[in-house]
Amino acid sequence: MIPKSEIITADSYQGYIDLVKEDNIREAIARNTKQFRKALDSIPRKKHDFAYAEGKWTIREMLQHIIDCERVFTYRALRFSRMDPTPLPGFDEQLWGAHSGGALRRWKDLRKEFDSVRETTAYLYSSLSDEQLRFVGSANEKPLNAFTIGFIIPGHVAHHIRIFKERYL
Repeated sequence: MIPKSEIITADSYQGYIDLVKEDNIREAIARNTKQFRKALDSIPRKKHDFAYAEGKWTIREMLQHIIDCERVFTYRALRFSRMDPTPLPGFDEQLWGAHSGGALRRWKDLRKEFDSVRETTAYLYSSLSDEQLRFVGSANEKPLNAFTIGFIIPGHVAHHIRIFKERYL
């Protein structure tokens, strides 16, 4: 396994990476999955549609955002792991959030969808070789690889767990 010291510096994602204590991507994803499920279980039903301030996402919308972002991150990781040098665009998370329909989704369905997306993330990372993890591509005009994305994914979720606890519950 590649040492964590080989993470590509990704300034906009460094805060997420710093939240991941594990050195092994697969362990980080597995541990984060358990932590997130536990965090979701702790959210009372009456809080699913709560937003802590005007213009902020509800918890239900934030869960949709997490699902959407994980799909984007794993797509990038898949492209890079296949040695595809095509530059990948960024995405506007606020625009996506405004048009996600997350507020209208059933909580149970969002939970199942997260579990499904996370399971495919785990399968993807269990299949990648060190060579595939190291290939450097470009996303949002910045160098990135599947290895770094493997820490961004659980870090992004850990970031939102912290926000749940600090601002929503």
